[in-house]
Amino acid sequence: MNRATQLKEVAQSLGLDAVGIAPAETPPGADHLRNWLSLSYHGEMNWMARRPEIRSNPLHYDPQAKTIIVAGISSHQTKSPTRRGKIAAYAQGLDYHEILREKLGRLAESTVVPWGGSFRICVDSSPLMEKPIAAMAGLGWQGKNTLLINTQHGPWLMLGFILTDLVIPHDKPSSDHCGTCTRCMDVCPTQAFPQPYVLDSRRCLAYLTIEHPGPIPEEFRPLLGDHLFGCDECLDVCPWNRHAQQSRELRLTPIPRADLSEMLGWDEIRFRREFRGTPIFRLKRARWLRNICTVLGNIGTQDDLPSLEKASQDQDPLVQEHARWGKNRIIQRLGSEIN
Repeated sequence: MNRATQLKEVAQSLGLDAVGIAPAETPPGADHLRNWLSLSYHGEMNWMARRPEIRSNPLHYDPQAKTIIVAGISSHQTKSPTRRGKIAAYAQGLDYHEILREKLGRLAESTVVPWGGSFRICVDSSPLMEKPIAAMAGLGWQGKNTLLINTQHGPWLMLGFILTDLVIPHDKPSSDHCGTCTRCMDVCPTQAFPQPYVLDSRRCLAYLTIEHPGPIPEEFRPLLGDHLFGCDECLDVCPWNRHAQQSRELRLTPIPRADLSEMLGWDEIRFRREFRGTPIFRLKRARWLRNICTVLGNIGTQDDLPSLEKASQDQDPLVQEHARWGKNRIIQRLGSEIN
């Protein structure tokens, strides 16, 4: 059994849903990054603009690397929790970063180390072009919504990498199977795709509810609808979902949450206790309450007005502003009923 086959068998036994192997080289289309940055499509994610030459070439990040092992776990949830406010599938349970890092560590210790190699694990936080490298490793292709699409798991794979100084036979790159389909672009509430395969993050609800640090621009607040954390709209409509199964990683199972009005009254201690170990934790309390206020403005009822009124007196100006907006939005929308 060659090393590539052995590695994939071990990966499967560890609960990794997809594994591919690529050479540690600049992925095709890396030049797209500079053009994307020049258009300021990265918004306030300034870390993406720092030293793009490292992000484009894995060897600038790890000069010893010869092979990149790419692995993914599916975050797909076949049933949505019955609660107000949508949370992206990958964030409904525990933090996938830690889950994937643990699995990759066990994979490396079971293969790379016995083979005499060194390794470095990267899960999201490293300056690597994850999706182009994953496509180079045969895990799928970047769709018109810029997400990696896998023929078995659709667009739901969360990715991690093992960089190693070993030479391991690599897989053939994937080809594009989007064809003429534009469902992902058409369904976007904010029209965040100026053209196929290009995302303007500044208009993306995932960016606005997670990465954007300040007030959500007022033009986008009504378009947020009931999206509380992230957005799966362009994932849900992908035709390749016909093959996607429920995630087999139990730690990604949705955690029951309190109602929005109740969470709006949580202090810092309560927020940290409830969300530690989940992706929502990195949002911090103010941005989480900012999102709740905006969602309540869009879908809330008269019963939510007391909670929003109290939040409008919060010590954080970000919460205050969005609470006032949410309250006024409900009053405008349901004015005749309230009176």
